[in-house]
Amino acid sequence: MRIACNHVTGNPLPAAYPLATLTRMIRHFASVCLALGLLVTGAFAQDATFTRTEDVIYGRKFGTALTLDVFQPAKSNGCAVIFMVSGGWFSSKDNVNPGFYKAFLDRGYTVFAVVHGSQPKFTIPEVTQDIHRAIRHIRTNAAKWGVNPDKFGISGASAGGHLSLTMGTQGGPGKPDAKDPVDRASSAVQAVACFFPPTDFLNYGQPGEDGTGVGTLKNFKAAFGPRADTDEGRKALGREVSPIYFITPKLPPTLIIHGDADKLVPYQQAETFVAKAKEAGATAKLINRPGKVHGWPDMGKDVLILADWFDEHLRGLKPAVP
Repeated sequence: MRIACNHVTGNPLPAAYPLATLTRMIRHFASVCLALGLLVTGAFAQDATFTRTEDVIYGRKFGTALTLDVFQPAKSNGCAVIFMVSGGWFSSKDNVNPGFYKAFLDRGYTVFAVVHGSQPKFTIPEVTQDIHRAIRHIRTNAAKWGVNPDKFGISGASAGGHLSLTMGTQGGPGKPDAKDPVDRASSAVQAVACFFPPTDFLNYGQPGEDGTGVGTLKNFKAAFGPRADTDEGRKALGREVSPIYFITPKLPPTLIIHGDADKLVPYQQAETFVAKAKEAGATAKLINRPGKVHGWPDMGKDVLILADWFDEHLRGLKPAVP
């Protein structure tokens, strides 16, 4: 059964990992993909207005390849959108689809769809390192893809939104003395626009509520790994993987769109992140979708708003609607 295999190694998932939990995780990812219009028609997938380069290797992990797909519009604006293919910190090549990126491609953005090492094989800190590596690879090869290395936006939904904010708050210089030139490049991004991201696992929905692989997120325990087995471990890990604790005035312009009826990722997560960002003097905006849960049927229209954000903060274009 395909979903019972790790997408990086192709090996069966650990027997201790309940298939029912994995199935819920896959369904969660699929529901977000459907809401955003990932499952598009074959006609659009062959649209001549862009070209697709598949399975670009941006790194290796335990002997296996980490890949991304590159979507190049017919007329490039010179900016990049790095899209996190992630739901529940599960990532799959099967969920890379140009329908997700149409609004960006139509505006001339080159889209890099990044597939990362998935839970339960890999934990959130390990996944985060994959994303740092992906951005460094893209920046090192920016000229090849015709993009400006100083014009990177990042986007995603749910766990993909979390990873986007993680890069927005923690992306930065590489190691100048690294043997691999890719590792010398910066993993910083210049703008963030995402949907309903977890931002603070130590105050998940309300002050003091632990979401570090327990409570609301108990079905995603594998993503947090064995450190989440104890109160002490969760306290340290929760702070380490929560973007809210890394906000500085240097946070790139950040937009979050979130439904206030979301039960999986509470609306409070976006509220507190944006409030703290503004307190720090950073540019941040929250758009509320009243009554919406974790994904909604017409989310595709909201991707246009993400594209507007990148137009404003990467291209310097004034927003069409104030």
